[in-house]
Amino acid sequence: MSKQVNTVVPGEESEIHDEPHIRDRRITVSHIHALVEERGIDARTVADRFDLTVSDVYHALAYYHDHPEEMRAVTEHRRELHDTAKEDPNIITGPEDLPDSD
Repeated sequence: MSKQVNTVVPGEESEIHDEPHIRDRRITVSHIHALVEERGIDARTVADRFDLTVSDVYHALAYYHDHPEEMRAVTEHRRELHDTAKEDPNIITGPEDLPDSD
């Protein structure tokens, strides 16, 4: 009998992320969701690009949809971090924030 290993590590159990991600990888559930469901990239393509199985991709998508409150909290936390960073002139959030080099 095969033993199923959880593909997704919840954020509170992770040692490398503060949000759900693929086990032993730094690829977040949010990123997988964005690529497949927001950008429309095929699950096989995403799997090949990140050296995952197609099953890994679908487990991440299932986790996203099975945990809507957690994923909304992740999105909100990211938004707060981004807003805070934009307000702090010492934090670089994009190329326009780099000092001019003369």
